[in-house]
Amino acid sequence: MVPISSSRRHARLRPVAQTLGVGLVGLGVYAAVGHLGYLPHPPFQLAVLAAAAVLFALRGRWPGPVLLVLAALTGPVPAVGPVTAAAAYSVARRMARPRPRARLLAAAGALLVVCATVAGPRLGPGSAAYGLALGLVLAPTAVIVPGLVGTVRGQQGRLLRALRERGDAAERARRLADSEARIHERSRIAAEMHDLVGHRLSLVSLHAGGLELALEGAAPQLREEAVLVRRTTRDALRELRQVLGVLGPLARDTGPDALTHATGTRADIEALVAQSRDGGIAVRLDWTGPDLDARPAPVRRAVHRVVREALTNVHRYAADAHATVTVEHDTAAADAATDGARVRVTVRNGARPGPPAPAEEPGTGRGLTGLRERVELLGGTFEAAPLPSGGFRVAAAVPAEPAEPGGGPAARRADDGPGTLTAAGPEATWPDPAGPEPAAPGPDGRRTAEVLTLGFGLAALSALMVVGIAFVYAAQPSGRSGPAPLPRVGMTYAEVAGYGVLDNAAVRAAASGHEPPRPAGTAGCVYPFNGATERHPGGLLIARYCFDAAQRLIAIDRFDVPSVRDATPWETP
Repeated sequence: MVPISSSRRHARLRPVAQTLGVGLVGLGVYAAVGHLGYLPHPPFQLAVLAAAAVLFALRGRWPGPVLLVLAALTGPVPAVGPVTAAAAYSVARRMARPRPRARLLAAAGALLVVCATVAGPRLGPGSAAYGLALGLVLAPTAVIVPGLVGTVRGQQGRLLRALRERGDAAERARRLADSEARIHERSRIAAEMHDLVGHRLSLVSLHAGGLELALEGAAPQLREEAVLVRRTTRDALRELRQVLGVLGPLARDTGPDALTHATGTRADIEALVAQSRDGGIAVRLDWTGPDLDARPAPVRRAVHRVVREALTNVHRYAADAHATVTVEHDTAAADAATDGARVRVTVRNGARPGPPAPAEEPGTGRGLTGLRERVELLGGTFEAAPLPSGGFRVAAAVPAEPAEPGGGPAARRADDGPGTLTAAGPEATWPDPAGPEPAAPGPDGRRTAEVLTLGFGLAALSALMVVGIAFVYAAQPSGRSGPAPLPRVGMTYAEVAGYGVLDNAAVRAAASGHEPPRPAGTAGCVYPFNGATERHPGGLLIARYCFDAAQRLIAIDRFDVPSVRDATPWETP
């Protein structure tokens, strides 16, 4: 039995957790609305909520139909609103095409409003108008707003993925360019080895052939030795060509820039500096120590290449800046037995006097990469970096007597395992000189923050849904409509008082002496304030409620009494 990894287990449990989460939020809305007393048919609504949670789990397979069905269920059962909101967010986030997404969200919102309007008289607030109002409240919170948030979140994720892919492609292109530069430099080295070492082996073979002819008659016993030397030289030349084929095609330099066996002496460096001066660059050469004519040809060629490439960059990017070429050859290095002797080459240029002018052809950096490859093959070090003052500095340190030709760090990479240059030739790749990239941090923290944010958002939308539902149900009219009923004959005193009809001393005083005779059997009367209204200037309409001994209302009389008007100050005698 194959064990299931933690990531796969989490991937399987995530849909279940999401379904349970939205189901619990919907149950919270169901409980809140029921606590407020606005929950008709509770068993039916609870069953529909459970069915909606099951449909939510199928949104990945049928996103559009599931969202439409949930929107239709939200109309008669508002507790399904959180489930519909989560489905709208998820569906809108996954849909990349804008027009189908907009049509789906609009259809879901319209379907919710229609179903709420139709279900209003039986399963809603009590009328189609208030059902329509409930649908208009639920549509934005359950469909529109979650759909818009999901759209923004999905576009952000797709944009980040596109940017990450472009960054990865750019990084691969950069590494490929560096690998091509290294391979090109190895090809140049192979060409130099073929031209120089092959030429020497050809001379050895030629002299061995002449010696063989000379010894044929003079010393036949030594002729076989000459034949052996000639054949060994020919085999060595053939094996050299085979080994050089590993480094790549023999792309030889031609013209004045071709490197020969004598390249790299002090005279050659002075010639490069003189050419730069003739080109208009203020360049100075500082040479310390003896000439390099006694050093191996690979060392001299490496020094020549570093100076030439650095001055070429000065010509291209800082033609009007001052440059300095420094070559340090330790005097102790004249002894071939000195192990620590090194040749240090530094080319430094200052900043341009004015603003930097863009080069006609931007560089690719492959020249510096090739220099690094050549120097490291000899066991040296190479640095190239801008200066804080605005200039640039190229520095290389090459062993004056390499222990083994090509025995530097770059050559030793062939034994480091996969990712190094092998007999595959140009198809091989090289590791990044800066070392392996650090692993990106895990998405656990980001995922937790996203889950918390979405949970708080869904809770806020659910609270808005509860407020909207309560507002619509509270705004509906009660069962009693029209003006408040009036007391009628036959009611008891307590029932009449329940309608707000209570005795008022001022009204009783106003009616004293002006009221008509009381009905027979009257035990007492009540003169309420709300029974008197102004009928005309100078008169009041007063209502009188008379009760018998059993406190039963036996008569309701209305009569006019004159009002008393206070005299104005100027009318006072």
